Amino acid sequence: MPAPGHQDDVTQDLARLLRRLADDGGDHGLTLREIRDRLDERAYGLLILLLSIPCLVPGLYGVPQAVGVIIILVAAQLLIGRAEPWLPGRILNLRAKGAWLAAMADFAETRLGWIERLSRPRLLGFATGAGEKLAAVFMILATLTIVLPFTNTIPSIALALLSVGLIQRDGLFVIAGSGVATAWLSLLGAVSVGLLMGADWAARLIPG
Repeated sequence: MPAPGHQDDVTQDLARLLRRLADDGGDHGLTLREIRDRLDERAYGLLILLLSIPCLVPGLYGVPQAVGVIIILVAAQLLIGRAEPWLPGRILNLRAKGAWLAAMADFAETRLGWIERLSRPRLLGFATGAGEKLAAVFMILATLTIVLPFTNTIPSIALALLSVGLIQRDGLFVIAGSGVATAWLSLLGAVSVGLLMGADWAARLIPG
């Protein structure tokens, strides 16, 4: 259940949300369980956003594939309607140091200001309820392509846009992320069909 006094406040942008976590944790920090409880429903969007950041590095192999499995696990829980993401107890009991939370808040305030400028609660039907579940489907589909070698950057952009949409309750970002995911999946599908047709054409040229 959500922690008392920490309800889903969409008036807080990402930077303010992270700063609140840093302030709550102080020097001692917070466990992942405490962070999850304070994030309430937006834990899904924030967790997937944080996981998608290392996947944005072009040509990176290994990390996106490992992180992708966790993203699919979290997105699948969003799809089935869990109130908050489940993670193994051992992971939930890990503590994020206060200095790390403060650094994350500083990064958001200095590098992610565009989110505050461009995103706001709008087109809520695309960022809540059935729209939120549809976003989870696109997250899973995009992540399935991340686990392919050297195909991580574009689907990670889709994940970031979708995550921001859920965090900020901004349906326009969700639509943009879904569009990027759809375009990427269509491109991969077209390339795959082309390769299969080319292989078939080449096979016919080889004498039996």
